[in-house]
Amino acid sequence: MITLTSLLSVFRRLWGTGWYFILGIFYPTTTMTRIILSTGNIILGGPSIIRKSGTYRSNLEFTNSLRTNFLAAQQDYAAALPNGNGDTSHSQQNGHSSRPAPEVWTEREGSTLYVPRIDWASAGLQEDRAQYEITVKLFFLPTAPPEKRIDYIKEALRLVTKELGISDVDLLIVSFPGVFFEGDCEYEADRKNATMGNDEEEASTWGLLENLHQQGQISRLGIAEFGTEKLGRFLEKVKVPPAVDQINIKNCCNVPPPLTKLAKEKGIELLTHHDSTDILPSGTLRELLGQGPQGAGVLADDDSSSGLKGEITPEWVVKYTAFVKNRGVIENKGYFASAESVAT
Repeated sequence: MITLTSLLSVFRRLWGTGWYFILGIFYPTTTMTRIILSTGNIILGGPSIIRKSGTYRSNLEFTNSLRTNFLAAQQDYAAALPNGNGDTSHSQQNGHSSRPAPEVWTEREGSTLYVPRIDWASAGLQEDRAQYEITVKLFFLPTAPPEKRIDYIKEALRLVTKELGISDVDLLIVSFPGVFFEGDCEYEADRKNATMGNDEEEASTWGLLENLHQQGQISRLGIAEFGTEKLGRFLEKVKVPPAVDQINIKNCCNVPPPLTKLAKEKGIELLTHHDSTDILPSGTLRELLGQGPQGAGVLADDDSSSGLKGEITPEWVVKYTAFVKNRGVIENKGYFASAESVAT
């Protein structure tokens, strides 16, 4: 006869092996880790950050800046250990003996893993907040569920404001997945753009940003890659119109005249940019964090290797810039990104 006590005993034993028991059925447990990636201030990075004129886009700056920061953290934190080179037991298993184990240079807080660990004590700007124009661009990635965007917004702003030692930002531009500006000419690009994205999801997300704008956390709101028709529909759905519309015309010609006309009528500033709309694909993230020669050794390549195991989903990327107004220079620029790793 099976008693409650015996079932509880089985449950306790199985819980430690990755299984749990409900209504007579055993299910595997899942472990979720949120990974926060950071570049630090890339203005201080110097020539190690690769930039290519003509073909430059922000995902190249972003990924190379991450690699630079990972390597710097591995060297700095490993050198601070008593043996001077860190624990290489993890590295020796995958053939990269010079790479210290992740626990040396990353930091875990609860279910969140910071890659690399962040020295918040050195965060902050050099001058008074009033001297700066703080611009933030938040990329929602296509692999992440829209219903979690309020969490993404809050976490991105928390990290940026903590890094810069501020409580508000001057401009936040949001980039929605599946929306871009591309065509043989500006009119074709504008026409294609009208059918992209999801109007309802975008308006709903904008409402979350409007609340933060009303609370004083964001002075101005902006969008990216909205053509004439899409922008017109968007304006009908929102309470606070965007102050800025960023357009990437690299794969087109010029800003479409109808969009210029609409923006002028509505008092919207049109800006051009060179950001990638596919800034962090899943494959790129796994390469950055995996066991390969250019990887950080944080993710396991298979069940036999060390590191985090399971599926990894990129969620968002945020780019921030602190511009010193009276000197006309950028003092601080960097990126944070978030991904979710789920293992069974």
